[in-house]
Amino acid sequence: MASNPDFVQYIIDQCTCGTAKIEARKMFGDYCVYCDGKPFGLVCDNGFYVKYTEAGRKLLRIEDMRPPYPGAKPHFYIEDVDDREYLSALVRATCTELPDPKPKVKKK
Repeated sequence: MASNPDFVQYIIDQCTCGTAKIEARKMFGDYCVYCDGKPFGLVCDNGFYVKYTEAGRKLLRIEDMRPPYPGAKPHFYIEDVDDREYLSALVRATCTELPDPKPKVKKK
């Protein structure tokens, strides 16, 4: 079951923090969520999942690890998506520990 585009937009709006650009790109029927080009989470089957980091783990209210889809590494499952302050803090903390995206190589 694919995620509802309205739910995906709600997640983007809730995760917005400061001047960082939050966006989602459709992938395999669901969505990958990015902060300034850095992938930090997934929206799968109308559920929100954030990549594991120690900084993110320290901010979690409830630590619930589960894979967003079969065969995926476990991510933090975020049930409380209605608290904007909480989500934006979690995104900021998570993204500080994630590596910068690799530059795209131009094809000749």
